[in-house]
Amino acid sequence: MKKLSLHWQILIALALAAVVGSILKQESANGPPDAFLGIAYITIFEYIGNLFLNALKMIIVPLIVSSIIVGVAGMGVSMNLRSIGIRTLSFYAATTLLAILIGLSLINLVSPGYVNGQPAGELLALNDHDVVVIEQRIEGRGIGDVAGIFTRMVPPNIIKAAAEGQMLGLIFFAILFGYFMTKLPVDLKDPLFRFWSATFQVMMSMTEWIMRFAPIGVFGLVAGVIAKTGFVAVRPLAIFSLTVFVALCAHALIVLPLLLRLIAKVNPLSMLKAASPALLTGFSTASSSATLPVTMRVLEKNVGVSSGISSFVLPLGATVNMNGTALYECAAAMFLAQAYGLELSFGIQFTIVVVALLTSIGVAGVPSASLVAIAIILGSIGLPVEAIGVLMVFDRLLDMCRTSVNVWGDMVCATIISRLSGEQTKIHIRLTGKDR
Repeated sequence: MKKLSLHWQILIALALAAVVGSILKQESANGPPDAFLGIAYITIFEYIGNLFLNALKMIIVPLIVSSIIVGVAGMGVSMNLRSIGIRTLSFYAATTLLAILIGLSLINLVSPGYVNGQPAGELLALNDHDVVVIEQRIEGRGIGDVAGIFTRMVPPNIIKAAAEGQMLGLIFFAILFGYFMTKLPVDLKDPLFRFWSATFQVMMSMTEWIMRFAPIGVFGLVAGVIAKTGFVAVRPLAIFSLTVFVALCAHALIVLPLLLRLIAKVNPLSMLKAASPALLTGFSTASSSATLPVTMRVLEKNVGVSSGISSFVLPLGATVNMNGTALYECAAAMFLAQAYGLELSFGIQFTIVVVALLTSIGVAGVPSASLVAIAIILGSIGLPVEAIGVLMVFDRLLDMCRTSVNVWGDMVCATIISRLSGEQTKIHIRLTGKDR
């Protein structure tokens, strides 16, 4: 019997999780939650999901460091590193800006912060919401964190940066290390390159093994979330969430595919099919960093992008290319401003765009990390930080959606860079002769 592909296994796990989570949600509303050996099923599901997520996070630091070092060192020999870097960063900045503008436009058009022409602040109980936990997470943060992004790029202690998961610092260090490796004499450079190449291959093999358990982990993560939150919420938040979802779809299914078609000459549908395991993993984990090992494996095996390109572009994108996150940050700030009944001028909206673009760079690729960035944006336009509390109703679901967009944007960028560098991807080869 033919084994189901990974993306089909994940899809089945998602469907089962939705059913089981809904049943548990309904039963918990009628009495104490069901339990197994005295342990609530929700707790069991969350444990399984977190175990899978921790396994992915475990390999992030060595995978990122080894992949970037190998990628940069390899490109230093075979490619123009400066050209690759400029193209990558330019693409990331352009697509993130486009995503922000799409979100801003739709929020202004739909105006989900108003109900029957009136601000929804009273309906959302903005002044009475308990946000103690959220306030603790964002205490002491403000617009100054934007400048802090550049400070975090140069960590004083690289070991501490690795332990704390400071990805920007690790990436900057790895890029410098890989670049200066190319300046060494051959007798020193070759064994060092072989060491990091072997480390990278070991990390990819570990990724392959961990991903065998992806359907189980996905089931646990999603079932636990649905059992807790369910599918319903108040009307303004539902409209806001739908607006954000439409904006994310517009960026992911129109803007990015057009770039694939026009620049890379790649069929977007074929690319989506090839990328589906990574997109589904990103959706289920809500973490672009945790999805990075899967993204690299899928892009190299299914799409045919070289390891030199993927090992440089993807780890960089997992930290600085947050299309979906930037879109959401901007939309959330505008929604809350509408709920308070504020008429934001063009200048203030421009400020929101700039701050969203900059803060998205420093957002950690973990679930709900964008809440900190939203706090920075709110502070920059004078809105109370406690307003973030109302976003928590649908945040997990939207986080899953925007993470998929983040991952998709990284993969599109890597594919385009690959094609511009003269590589013949598998998808392009299949289309040669009928899609020129």
